[in-house]
Amino acid sequence: MLLHIPQVLNPEQVQFMRRKLDTAGEAWVDGRMTAGHQGASVKRNMQIAENSPLARELGDMILAALERNPLFISATLPNRVYPPMFNRYEGGMHFGSHVDGAVRLIPGTGEKIRTDVSATLFLAAPEEYDGGELLVEDTYGAHSVKLAAGDMVVYPATSLHRVAPVTRGTRLASFFWVQSLVADDAQRTLLFELDTAIQRLTASNADEAARVHLTGCYHNLLRMWSKP
Repeated sequence: MLLHIPQVLNPEQVQFMRRKLDTAGEAWVDGRMTAGHQGASVKRNMQIAENSPLARELGDMILAALERNPLFISATLPNRVYPPMFNRYEGGMHFGSHVDGAVRLIPGTGEKIRTDVSATLFLAAPEEYDGGELLVEDTYGAHSVKLAAGDMVVYPATSLHRVAPVTRGTRLASFFWVQSLVADDAQRTLLFELDTAIQRLTASNADEAARVHLTGCYHNLLRMWSKP
């Protein structure tokens, strides 16, 4: 499931991050430093060093925002979230077609996270740069994603995807992965659609007994499929 989650960050938060990233200096490093064998040959961008205080400061802001975002929680059913990272594309930089690694080691912890869901949080407005679309492929073809600053897209980490070359301006974004309570994308999608339907029925004051029954079905499916 590919889903647009609007306004994860408000304009003030976006501007705060932009000021920090625009003056980060030597905290920016070659993005290939964190690429696996598959990605290193097709990755051309810059990233904020994962172990830098700036990455932790801004990452904590994003994690706090995600905790307050019901759409993100409903769609991803997060068990663990990889510390958000930050990248920059300009002057023709791009990231060729690849699939994210299935397991990532969280730096400095020795702990590993399974990457069920990939997320990109846009920090530059679309009109600030040309190119830079995130292109995510599924059975229906390639979907082009270029969102407003502060908006986020989530999609299955199993997807083949790429970032088109940036030919003008600078594309800034945060990216990270979610280990979901429900690893299977089809099951996660079904639960999201059921949760969305229950919320709509609640908002319309539909039959209470039916809503209770559906809510019970949702939690029983989640209980059946979740793997904490």
